[in-house]
Amino acid sequence: MAWVDAVLDFDQGLFAITIISSLAATAGMAFWLRRAGSTQAGGGQFPPALGRPEACVFLFDSLGLIGATPPARSILAAEGAADDWQGLRQAMRSRFPDFPDAAALADGERQSFEAVDPFDPAVLLAEQIDGTTRIEVIDNSGHAGRDASPAWQQAQNVQLRRMMQAAPYPTWRIDAEGKVVWHNTAYADLFARIRDGAPLRESSLFGQTHGDKPVGSTVRTSLHLRDENQTLWFDVTMQDFDDARLFFAMDVSAVVNAETTQRKFVQTLTKTFAQLSIGLAIFDRNSQLALFNPALIDLTALPVDFLSARPSLLTFFDRLRDNRMMPEPKNYSTWREQMAAMVAAAADGNFQATWMLPSGATYRVTGRPHPDGAVAFLFEDISAEVALTRRFRADLDLAQSVLDRIEEAVVVFGPSGTLIKCNRAYRAMWGVDPDAGFAQSTVVDAMRIWHGRLGPSRLWGELRDFVLSREDRVAWSSDLGIGDGRDLTCMIDPVQNGATLIRFRAASDPVARQRIPHTSTTV
Repeated sequence: MAWVDAVLDFDQGLFAITIISSLAATAGMAFWLRRAGSTQAGGGQFPPALGRPEACVFLFDSLGLIGATPPARSILAAEGAADDWQGLRQAMRSRFPDFPDAAALADGERQSFEAVDPFDPAVLLAEQIDGTTRIEVIDNSGHAGRDASPAWQQAQNVQLRRMMQAAPYPTWRIDAEGKVVWHNTAYADLFARIRDGAPLRESSLFGQTHGDKPVGSTVRTSLHLRDENQTLWFDVTMQDFDDARLFFAMDVSAVVNAETTQRKFVQTLTKTFAQLSIGLAIFDRNSQLALFNPALIDLTALPVDFLSARPSLLTFFDRLRDNRMMPEPKNYSTWREQMAAMVAAAADGNFQATWMLPSGATYRVTGRPHPDGAVAFLFEDISAEVALTRRFRADLDLAQSVLDRIEEAVVVFGPSGTLIKCNRAYRAMWGVDPDAGFAQSTVVDAMRIWHGRLGPSRLWGELRDFVLSREDRVAWSSDLGIGDGRDLTCMIDPVQNGATLIRFRAASDPVARQRIPHTSTTV
């Protein structure tokens, strides 16, 4: 069968290609290793690689790590890094921060990277040969990999001791017997502030802070400064250290003081809210009731246990509707839409409504935004204010009705000359309606109308001056000819708060004019 023979020929060809590729890779690796081993003799730049087990060498190709010496693998294992380029970079970045992100060397290219620590003589060497990258870590003393030279180790120890001494946080070490075997400068300084002396070996300044607390736990404790009458607060963290325990104390006095100030401020606000006559309900960003005051209970008649359960905003208004403490909606779906619009308006600070309750009470409800997405609603009983306004409006309507029953044309001007009130007879006599326009009418506007109807007269100027005057205000009157044989009597009386009452009466005969009193009465 021809197709079977073709498949067999193809498999044999594929097998041959695989064998040839493997042999080529092996030959290339052997050639590279021979070259790597010969560079030491020729140029002295690279020591023998995999021929020395104590050397720290990594070999990479495009697929990842293909070889590493025992010291090299110990580096990856100690750092918990993966067997790839990124894992090696993770293991090396603290010592060689310039280690490249990827194996991007050109063929035949060599690079070296020095350790960031000036006391560390180590150098990282990288070389690319025939698609394989070789990484070696050595130092000038001949120590490879993580085995640093004694001089570097000593320098590192000195640096670490200096850093621990310079740390601003009190740090101390306690042995198995509970004695302080080591402490830093910050601990000694704090000890001197608290107890006036050198640190004691027998016991810690902070005492037994942790007890049975687990390793890594943090305990908040305080120390009192007697001379300064001040309390210092610290968060003390414990860690195991060989056969002893290491403690770190962080000063959190500012945090504790801020928390205390905030707590006092909240208490002050709570007391203030409790004394308000306006009901307050604050909902957090999740629309849950976060704060309310006693006035809210009085105004809404909602039970305390319901409010303490932190109901949602819609549940809160649902209960108000059930208790008939808000206007009854025509249908529930529309009411839900109105509630959503109300919440949106309150979040923008634009919500204010007046609720006429079935009980006859009137509430003013205002919505205001608060930080972090919270919304506050204020409930104010304005029933007395509304009743007073209605009563005042009724009194004004009654006064206007009385004025309209007077046959004389009556007009009242305020102390600034503004027309305050006039009756129906005045409107009919002069053919004007001061309430028809948006602008307020004044005595000057009225004087123009009088002048236009009756012509020029010295009386108009005298009326204007009297209305605007503040002194020598006594009642007086004057007659003015209308032009059709009749006379117009104008009577001017100062009234309360600097206002002026002017009455116009058309007299039909001289006898009627004589009956008009001309006596002056000081007001």
